[in-house]
This record gives sequence, structure tokens and C-alpha cells, in this order.
Amino acid sequence: MHRLIVLYSEPDDPDHFRDYYVNHHLPLVMDWPGLRAWRYSFDVAATEGEAPYFAVFEGDFADAAVMAAAQASPHGLRVAADVVNYATGGLTVLHYPVQDDCPVQDGCPVRDGTG
Repeated sequence: MHRLIVLYSEPDDPDHFRDYYVNHHLPLVMDWPGLRAWRYSFDVAATEGEAPYFAVFEGDFADAAVMAAAQASPHGLRVAADVVNYATGGLTVLHYPVQDDCPVQDGCPVRDGTG
């Protein structure tokens, strides 16, 4: 699996961001080709001090090639072009292959060489 993370900085108008994101941007995201799962939050907190981000989005794709094809697709270009309509504070986009996908309650093996 390959994960896309979008970290949004504080926008000029937080209420507009929330409204536009939920009612306009996420419906576009839901139809993104190749997207297997997605999640977001406006309740971003830091373990210490102020959180440097206002909101976060995570999207999961089968692999990096599927994600790249989704981004380059006509629909992916529409998703990217829509960002200027709400993300006035800027954003950081990261992506990476997910190494482990093992829920703790399923008893994942310990990574100390004994499991």
C-alpha cells in the first residue's frame, strides 16, 4: 500500500476551509481513481505546544504507480486544481510506502527478533 498525506496550515478563513473542504473538495476526492481508502481531520494536535497544522488528509493507494496515475488523470488534475479554493495557508504533501499494516489487537509479532 502507498499512502498520501496532506498537511494543511492554518487558512485565512477556517470556517470557509471546513465548509468548502467537506462540501466541495471531499466529494471530488471520493471519485479519485485508484483511491482505496481515505480519512481526514480538523482536530490536529501536537504532543507539546501548538500544532503546526490545521487539518490532515490521508489517502491510500495500492502502490506508488497507482497513486501517480491517479494524480496525473484528468480527475486527479481537477482535485489538485481545487486546492486553491480553500487552502489559503499552504500545505505540505508527503507520500510513502506503508511497511506494516497490522492492527495491534491482532497480536502483531514483536520486531526485536524474537517474534
